[in-house]
Amino acid sequence: MAVASRTRQQVDAALAAVEDALASDSDKAQMLMEIAMGLQQAPREPSDLHAAVDLYRRALDLVPAGEALGAARIRARLATALMAVPARDAEPMKAARVEITTAIATLTAEGSDAEVAEAEMNLGLICQTLAGMGMAPIQPAISAYQRALRTFDKAAFPKEFAILQNNLATAFLSMPFTDESGKLREALAVQAFEEALRVVTLVDHPVEYAMLQNNLGNALQYVSSAHRVENGFRALDAYDEALKVRTRRDMPEAYANTVANKANCIANLPDDPANPEAGNPRNVAQAVSLLREAKAIFAERGVDDKAQAVAEAITELSSHLAPHGAFGSADRH
Repeated sequence: MAVASRTRQQVDAALAAVEDALASDSDKAQMLMEIAMGLQQAPREPSDLHAAVDLYRRALDLVPAGEALGAARIRARLATALMAVPARDAEPMKAARVEITTAIATLTAEGSDAEVAEAEMNLGLICQTLAGMGMAPIQPAISAYQRALRTFDKAAFPKEFAILQNNLATAFLSMPFTDESGKLREALAVQAFEEALRVVTLVDHPVEYAMLQNNLGNALQYVSSAHRVENGFRALDAYDEALKVRTRRDMPEAYANTVANKANCIANLPDDPANPEAGNPRNVAQAVSLLREAKAIFAERGVDDKAQAVAEAITELSSHLAPHGAFGSADRH
């Protein structure tokens, strides 16, 4: 409550300063937008994001009627703030979709190509989030990403290109695989991850590189293919690449996510690829060890749902190990 009150005091002080400023309404709207962006870019509490939304809306009220492009730019920022607001329902995300769609109409006519592409990318994220909530189909997200790629190409915008390829791939993988087209979408997803990894590097784009390697590993692990074991070992290589960035010290939750993914992959690979019928007790034991580490991290950081999911995986794998004598005690972590 004290933090929320402090944020409110800061916002009120900013509003008072803008109100007293000897500036046009257009300039005041710009001031409010910049204050909102500051709150949004480094939020300390959810109240900062709510305050940013309020400031963007106040800025919109000040924009003169003839300045449609200025209003569109504020709406585009407002949409990104609404996307970030923690909520138990889809209302902020639905509001974000309205704002970004309205903004795109004007940006397309009057803004730069890069502004339009950024807005399309955010529209895609909004639509993909709503699809994940069961509130919308996934196809509008895919279409928005593809439109953004017309501008965000790999040569001029490598980072944006990579993010879009990642988002496209995850959108493809989220579609139900009810027919043969599902296999095609899986292949397209793997291709998109690999395409993105051609333009980002471990040195220049470490966070994006690790995200893509982790997601490529997931795609390879679950893709429908006659080369399941080969894909599994390719997935392990991808996870190891991700773990060069996602270390336990620097990115503990991301590290735990990737370690858990790697464990699941190892648990499904034979100990001896040349003799798969011999089983995989060694790999399962290694997977259990990795899962215990991931569970401990999730528990330490209060990510209870993931800690519980990993605990269930440990129990399941332990039952497979018992006949081999490779697992001597129940999980107590």
